[in-house]
Amino acid sequence: MEYRELNNGIKMPCVGFGVFQIQDKDECVRVVKDAIEVGYRLIDTAQSYGNEEAVGEAIAKSSVPRADLFITTKVWITNAGYEKAKASIEESLMKMHLDYLDLVLIHQPLNDYYGTYKALIELYKEGKIKAIGVSNFYPDRLVDLTLFNEIPPAINQIEVNPFHQQIDAQKVNQKYHIQVEAWAPFAEGKNNIFTNQVLKDIGDKYGKTVGQVILRWLVQRGIIPLAKTVRKERMIENISIFDFELSKEDMIKIESMDKKESSFFDHQEASSVERLAQLIR
Repeated sequence: MEYRELNNGIKMPCVGFGVFQIQDKDECVRVVKDAIEVGYRLIDTAQSYGNEEAVGEAIAKSSVPRADLFITTKVWITNAGYEKAKASIEESLMKMHLDYLDLVLIHQPLNDYYGTYKALIELYKEGKIKAIGVSNFYPDRLVDLTLFNEIPPAINQIEVNPFHQQIDAQKVNQKYHIQVEAWAPFAEGKNNIFTNQVLKDIGDKYGKTVGQVILRWLVQRGIIPLAKTVRKERMIENISIFDFELSKEDMIKIESMDKKESSFFDHQEASSVERLAQLIR
């Protein structure tokens, strides 16, 4: 496994495994155990996913030492604000039976995220969190939070895929030494991504699948991708991306696919904020 060093010196695996929408407990335990077994060390969950307990159970059943794993969770918007956020993170630790979390993110740039970030900083100083960051923060809110807090975010987890490449956003993150992490690298299959001819042709050139090409493209951009699957054979496929390198020409071909828009929703639209505010777990 290759690693990237965050702005606080912590080393983070350069590919990760996400558990979004894996809500059945037994299935989630099995899937996370399989992911760790095939080589994943970064496991990404969230309070809103409803599967922190299952992730914790899988960690406990794994033969891999806790110190070798990198566990992430995220504070949901209903837990925003200093007091609620701090209590919710303590609850996440309890649910997963962990003494510390490697990374905690603010899940959405909504509600009292300043208060939430204050709680993250405090728990970071106490050693209960090894790194802190944000998710879905557009450049304006990211820079605002960075400039007016003593500890900058180490991570910004955002949607990045061939149709929404976030090139300008990545430049802003890099300026402030914030590592970009990609959710939905496959755009959840939208726009027929797995049958896209450009990606298929590139994959054929290297003897790789479309999924492997996308993940390798992200790694070469310096972005940490989060892939999700419940199939062990697909996990093995998704992590087997370190034995080839895309040429500059192929990187440019993928760059030409950029539609510069989300495959899901725009956080800067009022309707998106209204929809997210209704998602209360």
